[in-house]
Amino acid sequence: MKGIVFAFLAGAFITLQGVANARISQNIGSWQAATITQLTGFIAAVLIVLIVKDQKWKQFKKVRPIYLTGGSFAAVVIYGNIYGIHSIGVTLTIAVILISQLAITFLIDGKGWFGVLKKEMKVPQFIGIAMMIAGVVILKF
Repeated sequence: MKGIVFAFLAGAFITLQGVANARISQNIGSWQAATITQLTGFIAAVLIVLIVKDQKWKQFKKVRPIYLTGGSFAAVVIYGNIYGIHSIGVTLTIAVILISQLAITFLIDGKGWFGVLKKEMKVPQFIGIAMMIAGVVILKF
């Protein structure tokens, strides 16, 4: 149940962050908004680590270097959110983001990339993606 709650909160905060960034970018620019977002996110995460007193970060050296680049993807995520919201609106942007996330997770699960357990994608999963795409097409009109 905790996983569902935190996943729900993550989705809500991604949307709220995207809208806030789109507003910020109107005054200072998209990459500047992404920079501020990354900085405030970093500060918030450091404060949480300090408050929780979780010492797992000391295992930093055990992480494969390629995975340490994951945070840099956030710059593209933030810019993509901002540009999408300005171009096609909040609802359509988030809908397209969700489809993109699912499509990539299909590849990751189906191929077993990044050390995840390989899963067979079946017809119901593809029907689900098709229904989401149809929903986006309907939202667009």
